[in-house]
Amino acid sequence: MADVCTQGVDTGFVALGYAKIAILGVVQGLTELLPVSSTAHMRLVPALLGWQDPGSAFSAAMQLAALAAIVSYFWSDVRSVTVGSVDAIRHGDWRSPSLLLALAIVIATVPIVIAGLLLSSTLNACGTSLRSLWVIGVACLVMALLLALAELSSRHRKDTGQMRIMDAVIVGIAQVGALIPGVSRSGSTLTAALFLGLKREEAARFSFLLGLPAIALAGLRELFVLYKAHIPAEAWSVLAVGLIVGAISSFVTIWGLMRFLERFSTWPFVIYRAGLGVVILFGVLALGWN
Repeated sequence: MADVCTQGVDTGFVALGYAKIAILGVVQGLTELLPVSSTAHMRLVPALLGWQDPGSAFSAAMQLAALAAIVSYFWSDVRSVTVGSVDAIRHGDWRSPSLLLALAIVIATVPIVIAGLLLSSTLNACGTSLRSLWVIGVACLVMALLLALAELSSRHRKDTGQMRIMDAVIVGIAQVGALIPGVSRSGSTLTAALFLGLKREEAARFSFLLGLPAIALAGLRELFVLYKAHIPAEAWSVLAVGLIVGAISSFVTIWGLMRFLERFSTWPFVIYRAGLGVVILFGVLALGWN
C-alpha cells in the first residue's frame, strides 16, 4: 500500500475508517503490552487483509490506550509511588521504597527519551525503512532468542523491592531497543528484568510501571504532531475509536498476562515470537511482502 502523508506525518490510519480501526485497536491493545511486538502485528495484519498500513503515527498515539490500561490496573502501585514519594521527600525519608522506585523509574526513562528525540524524524517519517517487514522479522527472531536465554538463566527470586538503581538503569537501556519496530517495549524490558533475576510477575510489573513515563511522553508527543499536521476532524474521531477499543483490550491483556506469569514461564512467547519472525521473513523473501 502507498504511504499516506500529511505534512510529512504518516497518517495511513485515516483512510481505514471506524470498523477497521476498531479491529486494529483490538490488535494493538492485545499486543502492545505482551512481549510479542505490537508493531509487527500492526504491519502484518493490515498486509494480510490488504488494508492500508495505519502508519507509525497511529501506533505511537495508540500507546495512550496502553497508558490508560496500565494506570487503571496498577492504580494502587501508581498511587503508592507518587504519593509515597511526595511524603518521603517532605519528611526527608531518602530510603523510602516508594521514593527509590520512583527515582529508579525516572532515571531509567532518560535513555529512551534521549534516543527518541534523536531518532524521531527517522522513526515517524513516511515510508521509513525501520517499519519494513524484514527489519521487524529479524527483530522478532533476535528478541525470541534473548527472551529464551533470559528464561534459562534467570533465578526468578527477586522482587522490585530488591532492585538497585543500576538494575533499573539496565532495564531502562534495554527499553531503548523498543524504538526498533519488532523489538517490543514490554518484551525488551521484561527480558532485561528476567536477566536480572526478577520473578516473572515482578518483572512484568516493573516493566509496566517503568513504561508509564515513556508511553505518556511518546503518545502525547504524537498527538501534538498530529495536531500540528492539521489532520481533519474525522481523523480525530477515527483515532478516538481506536484509543477506546485499545484501552479496553489492553486492560484485559494486563489482567491475563499477570495471572499467566504467576503460574507459567515465558516460553509460549518465545515460541510465538520465533514463529512470527519466521513467517514474516518467509513472506518477505518468498512471497514478496513489503
